[in-house]
Amino acid sequence: MARYITITLDKRGVSCRARLLEAEAPRTCRAVWDALPQSSSAYHAKYARNEVYTLVPPFAEPKPGRENPTVTPIPGDVVYFGFEAWEIGNPAYGYEDGSEAHSASGATDLAIFYGRNNLLINGDAGWVPGNVFATITEGLEEMAAAAQDLWLRGVEGETLSFARAE
Repeated sequence: MARYITITLDKRGVSCRARLLEAEAPRTCRAVWDALPQSSSAYHAKYARNEVYTLVPPFAEPKPGRENPTVTPIPGDVVYFGFEAWEIGNPAYGYEDGSEAHSASGATDLAIFYGRNNLLINGDAGWVPGNVFATITEGLEEMAAAAQDLWLRGVEGETLSFARAE
């Protein structure tokens, strides 16, 4: 039986529902499911385009490694990235001092993609493949509108939360 998660922009009160892709990314799905709920500051992508994400402490032990990877996520993709401290803590990225981006243990990035023409490349690091572990099945249009509002009005005070769906 399929398992689902709920992803919420808390301040804006907008949620979507996503189905785990357990056949395509079993290790990543297991790691994320076992670590839920997760919630932290929301960010809108600078480089990848139509992406909203959060950074949380690393939770996968062992790390899932690459599975179902992409550098061109499509609308509705939910993606896991595991970053070492040296990969994400660059001061030029603009994360506040207390952010998980500056943790000595690195960070886990949980992201949703809400529009087309995304490309996971960073000028400092090159290609940044991520594991697609879920697909949004309900609420993508509402989440896309809220994500666009984040881009236009800013992310200050917003959190992105991932939880097991009822």
